Amino acid sequence: MPNAAPLDLLLLPTWLVPVEPAGVVLKEHGLGIRDGLIVYIGPRAEALRQQALQVRELPGMLLSPGLINAHGHAAMTLFRGLADDLPLMTWLQDHIWPAEGQWVSEDFVGDGTDLAIAEQIKGGITCFADMYFYPKVAADRVHNSGMRAQITVPVLDFAIPGARNTDEALHNGVELFNDLAHHPRITVALGPHAPYTVSDENLERVRVIADELDAMIQMHVHETALEVEQSLEVFKERPLARLGRLGLLGPRFQAVHMTQISDEDLALLVESNSSVIHCPESNLKLASGFCPVERLWQAGVNVAVGTDGAASNNDLDLLGETRTAALLAKAVAGSASALDAHRALRMATLNGARALGIQACTGSLEIGKAADMVAFDLSGLAQQPIYDPVSQLIYATGRDCVSHVWVAGKQLLDDRRLTRMDEQALCDTAIAWGRKIAGEARSTQ
Repeated sequence: MPNAAPLDLLLLPTWLVPVEPAGVVLKEHGLGIRDGLIVYIGPRAEALRQQALQVRELPGMLLSPGLINAHGHAAMTLFRGLADDLPLMTWLQDHIWPAEGQWVSEDFVGDGTDLAIAEQIKGGITCFADMYFYPKVAADRVHNSGMRAQITVPVLDFAIPGARNTDEALHNGVELFNDLAHHPRITVALGPHAPYTVSDENLERVRVIADELDAMIQMHVHETALEVEQSLEVFKERPLARLGRLGLLGPRFQAVHMTQISDEDLALLVESNSSVIHCPESNLKLASGFCPVERLWQAGVNVAVGTDGAASNNDLDLLGETRTAALLAKAVAGSASALDAHRALRMATLNGARALGIQACTGSLEIGKAADMVAFDLSGLAQQPIYDPVSQLIYATGRDCVSHVWVAGKQLLDDRRLTRMDEQALCDTAIAWGRKIAGEARSTQ
């Protein structure tokens, strides 16, 4: 259209991987952005005829949708490495919960969330789901950063930092949801922590509020075999069946971990159209079990991928997480063709957007969607030769190859440098927290 306004930015990568349609790799194509949206995709020669205020050549680079980290606890970056090599309940009850009780404050959450945001941007993540205390503080940091996020308000049966009881937690969640209802980059979800920390009564309250607000629900479910066994003892049913009975399952439900899946569990997930968030490295590190990703995928369940928190992973590297997910899926399924590279990338992008309920806005490079994108530099020695750039991305590329990141057309990483955040200041702040926490930990031993 000759009368159309010029593009704000025209990108010219070597490879463009839109993710939708599935399996497509466009070579020597251009992508145009205007007002934060993708408005043009076409062959390079045609793209160069477009009027653009800025043209950016990306030789040797693969342009894909930004990665979506569908589950984590951002501020726990400040507990990275604090209590390693321990089983889940020991890790939680004897180390993490006491540390949280002592250290978590608004300042802790603000500084830890900033650190997590910066690490994720540098790793090609444009959107993340966060479930942690003082969610309003986290939302403020996301707002300032330019990133996209689902802020998940934690709900438990007991007092937590920032909420003296369940009533206050739910009130805070509703208030935050309403405050951010029209935010262009932030959504608010409810986060009942886990079946073993939330009663039937409070789960029903979560369901009622989520239905009224049309809000997403994210929850740790079937993380370990012990969780399932204890539920059978106490409730005479598996946790997922209990959640189904209470009406929580559905297209807005995000079941995190799901390492224990029976035929009945699978049928419930399919019937309810719930999403599963797979956190393979945290599950491996805590010896929690294996999510049967290929089985879920073949049954039609939407599976996304998350890093979990840095206290149990220990990084927020979603590209690495996706590689682990692909390799683990093959071993669990006993099939080398399980979760191929293209599907793995889809799991880390569009499936994540679908799980978070934002697939109309992001998750793929399509005209009309937000320009949430990452450019991976595949020109290095370790990526050569390139037969299938998506295979090289998943199996031979690390997050150090992330060169540029845009969210809603705004560049947050330029040639591996953060554009809005001071990396050295973030490191200095994290080191100061570490010294304080480690010093206190030594003095109490």
